[in-house]
Amino acid sequence: MADRATTRGSALRRTGVLGALTLAAVMTFSGVVAAVPPPPPNPSDNEIDSGRADVNKRAGEVGSITNQLSQAEAQLNQLQSQVELKMEQAKKAMVDMQSAQQAASKAEQSAQAARGQVDAADAQVQKARADLDAFAAGSYEQGSTVGSMSAYLGSKNPQEFLERASLLNAVSGAKLNALETMQRARTEKANKESTARAALAEAQRKQASAEQAKSTADSAKQAAITAQQGQQQQTQSITQRKQELEQQLNDAQAKVGGLTDARKKYNEWLAAKQAEQEQAAQQAAAEAAASSSSGGGGGSSSGSGGGHVSHATGGSASAVIARAKSALGIRYSWGGGNASGPTIGIHDGGVADSYGDYMHSGFDCSGLMTYAFAAAGISLASYSGYQYTAGTHVPLSQKQPGDMLFWGRSGIHHVALYIGNGQMIEAPQSGMRVRITSVRYGDIMPYATRVL
Repeated sequence: MADRATTRGSALRRTGVLGALTLAAVMTFSGVVAAVPPPPPNPSDNEIDSGRADVNKRAGEVGSITNQLSQAEAQLNQLQSQVELKMEQAKKAMVDMQSAQQAASKAEQSAQAARGQVDAADAQVQKARADLDAFAAGSYEQGSTVGSMSAYLGSKNPQEFLERASLLNAVSGAKLNALETMQRARTEKANKESTARAALAEAQRKQASAEQAKSTADSAKQAAITAQQGQQQQTQSITQRKQELEQQLNDAQAKVGGLTDARKKYNEWLAAKQAEQEQAAQQAAAEAAASSSSGGGGGSSSGSGGGHVSHATGGSASAVIARAKSALGIRYSWGGGNASGPTIGIHDGGVADSYGDYMHSGFDCSGLMTYAFAAAGISLASYSGYQYTAGTHVPLSQKQPGDMLFWGRSGIHHVALYIGNGQMIEAPQSGMRVRITSVRYGDIMPYATRVL
């Protein structure tokens, strides 16, 4: 490196001497001195080599941090899928719990109604018994039975005695039959009441189980959200570091580019200067020869051209799709959407809450499907797992407009509506809006669901 600098310095000194001699010659023979611009900066080889080494170092750091960022983003995407899956599972648990609560409420009403029927039957039986006791304690008078012994004793003749005895037996038999009938009805109602209470106990058991499942699902969802948030922070930190390193690389490249450009401009200046000096020397020599000639012949003139450097510089399916498209641009709200349209989202304790989904009306992925298929008179539960089993499964290669597409090989966590030409409409995730996009095949289920 030192030898090259020494050689260059010697060349420059020789050039300077040549330039001085040429200028002297021009002044001597022509009396005209050309205006010579000062030389541009000329960076040393050490400066350029050092700059290039710095660029290589920064590029290596950017490459390393890029790999880290790629891994972090892959992990973030995986955790995002887990969050979506856990959120859908939590939503399923919520739907199941609501169904269990409704079933328990109905069972409670049925049990209460059965209990009321048993109480009413008891009252009827007690009244019938009281009537029968009154009948047995009374006497027979004017053709009516109010007692048995007086009926016999008051007979005027054997014929009347037999008639009264027959009437007494008929009336008492009717009352006894009525009492037996009411007792049977009371027994049947008691059996129904027992069955209703058993159903209530089973419904309450299922409700408790559903509430426990929801609690477990909510905990799993929160754990997934926490992990996703932690990874998101790490990814953001790596992204920021990558941006800093990229800026340092850009600065280093700009520095080397500036040094290289300065060297290029200096070499161009040097070449032009040498050409100018050679031309001046030739002109001075020609003028000297002409002045010393006695013939005074016509002189010859020579010129050189100038230049510059330029720098270039289906019917039902159609109704479903149309209704889904009517929701384009509506915000995503987790838990939002039903057959009538967008609804206020619900708390999820994490990502959705950070976007305020619980304060805004919108759709989540399954809510959009529920709304769209209502246009064809089809009722879908607002949970992607149930929607996946709501129709016929067809191979993905045979999908048609109006089919539902699902994602999540280890558990359904997203659903979208296929609209043809490789496109689908979906409610993607919190912070986004209902949109049309190309079908994504990563983690997609091998079957579409057809309900039309």
